[in-house]
Amino acid sequence: MRDSSGLEWTGPVPDQRGGDQLTAWLVSLVHNREYGSLAELRRTRTTDAHIRAGWFGPQKHREIYENVAFLFGVYHQGRSTPLYGSGSLGTAARRIGDGTGRGPDNPGAQRLLARVVASRRIPWRHLQHTVTRLRSCEQPPPSWTRLTDDLTRWYDRRARIAYGWSVDFHHPGTRGRTVSSTTTTRKDATQ
Repeated sequence: MRDSSGLEWTGPVPDQRGGDQLTAWLVSLVHNREYGSLAELRRTRTTDAHIRAGWFGPQKHREIYENVAFLFGVYHQGRSTPLYGSGSLGTAARRIGDGTGRGPDNPGAQRLLARVVASRRIPWRHLQHTVTRLRSCEQPPPSWTRLTDDLTRWYDRRARIAYGWSVDFHHPGTRGRTVSSTTTTRKDATQ
């Protein structure tokens, strides 16, 4: 199979599970210590590694696959163990923070997710910032497969990807705060 640049690809043929194949290939780069390819993925201009990543998806989604590969490269810079990630981007953003709070209890994480989900277009810059924050907090990334699949459906109004990420981020069952069993009264309440 050849792409428009004339390069030949002998890897798996993209199918409906392109996100899985992309993730497997990206993880293999870390396992096989292909640091040159990982460094290429971190470049902002298109490289051979980006083009190879794009081949895992259908032509209309190649840019998304290339950019997810970029995010993977950013997260795995200097890492010798690959992480497949887990959950949605909203679930991963819950892990951003420090000793004062994480996720919804961290104002920085709240602002970051708010910028991501408010975007009409795919917010690549904010996604990069999210991945960078997860890396700096030493927290696992979102599932690379799910991130790829979610972003391919970003413009599908019925998929409501941004809404789903918000729900995952603000899920009340896993909030870090403990709920007090005592009730509070307002100052102006009569006693």
